[in-house]
Amino acid sequence: MSYKDKSAQMRAELRAMNKLIPQTSTAFAGLSKAAKEEGTLSDKEREYIALAIGISQRCEPCISFHVEALQKTDATRADLAALLAMCIQMGGGPALMYAAHALAAWDEMAG
Repeated sequence: MSYKDKSAQMRAELRAMNKLIPQTSTAFAGLSKAAKEEGTLSDKEREYIALAIGISQRCEPCISFHVEALQKTDATRADLAALLAMCIQMGGGPALMYAAHALAAWDEMAG
């Protein structure tokens, strides 16, 4: 399954869950909105952080979502490479494996 397909499937699963627990979903959406509005970081910087956390937490859907969001900024594949190198340096072997997922998602979505 492609990363685009995985993202679409995850979004469908999230929509179903949002209907089941709307108060929790609304609260999480509010938290996300506030986190993106507060402070001095740019959207690109925030997405770098989110992607790095997704890699370190081994969350493949997070990786796909934040690669997609990062591509909407002026980030480049070279920027991604620097982020992946830091993730690998800080996270070792497990981060290496999920960094490879992030690169594959980037290349697929950039194509």
